[in-house]
Amino acid sequence: MDTEAVLELVREVVAEHVTPRFGRLGAEDVASKRRPGDLVTVADREAEVALSAALRAAHPGALVVGEEAVSADPTLLRGLPAAPHAFVVDPVDGTRHFVAGSPDHATMLAELRHGRTVRSWIWQPQHGRAYVAELGAGAWADGERIGPARSRGARSALRPTGTCCGVDYPRLALGRAGWAAYVKKKPWDHLPGGLLLTEAGGRVVRRVGVLLALSPSSASASPSGPTCGPASPPSPASRRA
Repeated sequence: MDTEAVLELVREVVAEHVTPRFGRLGAEDVASKRRPGDLVTVADREAEVALSAALRAAHPGALVVGEEAVSADPTLLRGLPAAPHAFVVDPVDGTRHFVAGSPDHATMLAELRHGRTVRSWIWQPQHGRAYVAELGAGAWADGERIGPARSRGARSALRPTGTCCGVDYPRLALGRAGWAAYVKKKPWDHLPGGLLLTEAGGRVVRRVGVLLALSPSSASASPSGPTCGPASPPSPASRRA
């Protein structure tokens, strides 16, 4: 599937399975996963099944790794770093916001070739914003190229963001915030936005148990450090929540 076709797939699946549940979830539609507060909804599950089925049909042989599938079977992650072709799926990033009725949630995908992220998609349905990135080709917000000229400058470089990855990474790529720090390093959370950010001129680096995402202006002002291959899955040791 070409990049625009995948984005259209995401929009269609979200329109069918996620948006109709926004602000309309009943108690029976929400559950906790392994930890209290780590929520999953019927929208997460249905959207992931639909996206995964469509990607497998369009790309036979590709490994598709979804957040909710891994929650049920963590061994699914083992094949991701070495898979010749793979996709990671986050059906509803920011589930707690979604459950609370906040528009700050997103659906995210990333495509990998031999462990390297080559394309990514972030769709924020309630904001109506789409973000796409291609390795070596650039990053786009609603079809408009994201570049250093879109950065908001020094004040934004000092401002953190900490909503959810599907909101944070676009903010950073656009220079509307300067940095974000994460303890959780799941690939579906960071590969889509990591590619978007690095293609826009930012950086994603590791700092003693923390993944640090820097906007383009913050990255240019920051001393160099070990880059967390934003286009590669985190190592197995870093996947602990």
